[in-house]
Amino acid sequence: MRAWLVRILTRCLLVLRQLLSWLHQHGRRRGSRIGGPTSPPHRIFAQPKPQWVCTEVIRLKALMPRAGCRMIAHHFNRRWKLKKQMTVSKTYVADTCRKYQYAILHARRKLKHRVPRPMPRNRVWGCDLLVKTDTDGRAHLALAILDHASRACLRLQRLSDKSSLTLIREVIAAVKRYGRPQFVRTDNEAVLVSRVFRFGLWLLGIRQQRIEPGCPWQNGRVERFIGTVKRELKQQPLTSDKDFDRKLTSIRQWYNHERPHDHLQGRTPAEVWAGINVFAAKPG
Repeated sequence: MRAWLVRILTRCLLVLRQLLSWLHQHGRRRGSRIGGPTSPPHRIFAQPKPQWVCTEVIRLKALMPRAGCRMIAHHFNRRWKLKKQMTVSKTYVADTCRKYQYAILHARRKLKHRVPRPMPRNRVWGCDLLVKTDTDGRAHLALAILDHASRACLRLQRLSDKSSLTLIREVIAAVKRYGRPQFVRTDNEAVLVSRVFRFGLWLLGIRQQRIEPGCPWQNGRVERFIGTVKRELKQQPLTSDKDFDRKLTSIRQWYNHERPHDHLQGRTPAEVWAGINVFAAKPG
C-alpha cells in the first residue's frame, strides 16, 4: 500500500514539473510574467511601409538635395496624406536616405540629364516672380515668362507693384508680341491665383496650370531660369531701379541669343524659337 502511494505521488510530481516547464516556456514566448525578469518584453512593431513610399522619398530627396529630413517629410505628407492616407516621419526619411544613398544619386543624375519631350512653341508658358535686394536693402520685384518648348525668355520685366492687374498687363504685352499660348503654368502664390488674374487669363483665352503645393519642380523650367538670373545678378551689386532694368535687359539678351542650352542640343533659345538649326548642312 505504501509503495503504491509513493508511485502515485512520484507520477504527480513529474506531471506538475512538466506543466510548470511548459508554462515557463509559453510565458517567455508571449511575454507573460511567468518567465520572471529574464523574459524579454512583448513588443508591437509597426507594419512596413509600401515600396512606393520608399521610391517617393528617394525621388523627393533627388529633387531637393539640400532639403533636410523634416522638410522632405513635410512635402511627402502634404501630397499623400489626403490622397492615400499615408504619412512618413523624419526618422523614416533619415533611415531611407542613409540606406539608399546610391539610388538617390542615380535618380538625381537621371532627372538632371532627362531630355524633355518635344512640344510646339507657344503651347505652355512658365510664369513666376523673382525678388532682388539692392545695396540700400530695398526689394525689387520682376516677372519672368519662359516658353517651355524653346526655353526663350519672353518677358523679364521689373514690376512697379505686386498686383494682379500689373501681372495681367505684362502677360498682355507678351501676348501682343509673341502670340497667345494655350497654357500658363504658375505656382500657388496669392497674386497668381487671385480672381482678377484668373479672370484676365480667361478673357485672353488662356488656361492656367497650377502646380501642386510644395512641388516647385513642376514649374522647373522657369525656376531654373530664375536661378540663372539671380546668379548673374550676384556678380555686381544692385543700386537703383534703372540699374535693375539695365541688368535685366542685358541678361535677357545674353540668355536668348548668346547662351547655348544643353537640352536644345547646343542651340540658343532664339534659334529654336526662329526654327534655325545652325548644325544642319547648308545646301551648295
